[in-house]
Amino acid sequence: MDASTIGLLGMIGLLVLVMWGVPIGFALSAVGLTGLWALAGQGPALSQATMVFWHEGTNFVLIAIPMFVLMGNIVRHTGIASDLFTCGSHWFGRLPGGLAIASVFGCAGFGAITGSSAATVSTMGKIVIPEMRRFNYNLELGAGALSASGTLGILIPPSLIFIFYGSMTDNSIGKLFIAGIVPGIMTAVIFSLVIYGRCLINKDLGPATPDAGWGPRLRSLSALGPILGLFGLVVGGLYFGIFTPTEASGIGVIGVLAYAVITRRITMKALREAVEDTILTTVMLFAIIVGGYLIARFLVLTGITAQIIGFVSGLDLNPYVFILLLSLMYIVLGMLLDVFGMMILTIPFVYPVVVHLGFDPIWFGVYVVIMAEIALITPPIGVNVFIMRSVTPELSTERIFRGVMPFFAAELVIVALLVAFPSIALVLLP
Repeated sequence: MDASTIGLLGMIGLLVLVMWGVPIGFALSAVGLTGLWALAGQGPALSQATMVFWHEGTNFVLIAIPMFVLMGNIVRHTGIASDLFTCGSHWFGRLPGGLAIASVFGCAGFGAITGSSAATVSTMGKIVIPEMRRFNYNLELGAGALSASGTLGILIPPSLIFIFYGSMTDNSIGKLFIAGIVPGIMTAVIFSLVIYGRCLINKDLGPATPDAGWGPRLRSLSALGPILGLFGLVVGGLYFGIFTPTEASGIGVIGVLAYAVITRRITMKALREAVEDTILTTVMLFAIIVGGYLIARFLVLTGITAQIIGFVSGLDLNPYVFILLLSLMYIVLGMLLDVFGMMILTIPFVYPVVVHLGFDPIWFGVYVVIMAEIALITPPIGVNVFIMRSVTPELSTERIFRGVMPFFAAELVIVALLVAFPSIALVLLP
């Protein structure tokens, strides 16, 4: 059996394991190790596995992952999310769909600190949905807006997905973080326009709330202080080259912890829970990363990547036609796999082709993250929708997916704009 056939069987086996519900990290490691064993023998396979575990387990850059996860977990216990929504509702509440618009910017601000989509949807949903019930909002609209806006947590830095992509492709994580800022803001604005337009046509979807007045409005801006301070500290330091992403993650944790202690917004019990959650999440992510590197080495030995590059080059495709086909593929994969699984399966094949076609690797990182955003709200797996379902038990999963569809369409428009105008992602890069 030749190497290409072994590689193809390995990918089929991986897909079967994932569809059976085997955790993606274990599935990747099992297929990668088995494939290396089949191609190179027992000794080299075990040697490669040992090297990958040691190298990635001691990779200084990847220390940023548990640090940013811990930063987000601490923030969840500080009440910042509630402050953000209150600020947004004071400023936007008097508009049609104002509470939903406030939730979009609340998710953007909260996601800018946590870097986690799931944490953003869960935390903001528990705060926003009761208010929407109080003002007789259409919960289908509200749940859809929150599910979609939660995806901003992986686009606006710091983002675990950017760290994951950067480690897989050996690109600057700092540049990826900076490249996500403008697309993240643009996404929040477009989502808000979708909400405003729908509620302007049908005011029953999202009634305006009583005007809070300028006093509460101005006082509520104090909620932005910690967000802007932490965001400026982490991203500003990266932008001006003051520190590396790993150093930024440590400084971010110190900043969040100092804020939580000074304002007495965290207890020892909450801090212990934050650390425990961080350990669990980090173990899961590192299992995926190690498995990803194992399967990447297996695929290099099969020669499949080189064959794909040669095949695409032989087709003489227009690069933008290739991106269109790639977008369709990601939408389909988003129906079957989680975000990390989708990236692990595609990046080893797709990234070399994209670079060969002349696309900027930092731009492509932003594109991949936006496609990951779409995967988080794509039926039938749409992780954010199922998290939202636990917050709004009166809504069926189908109704939440229906509420997400206008934002799904908006995401496709954002992808088209990003492809047509790559400078959207690259404009802030030094």
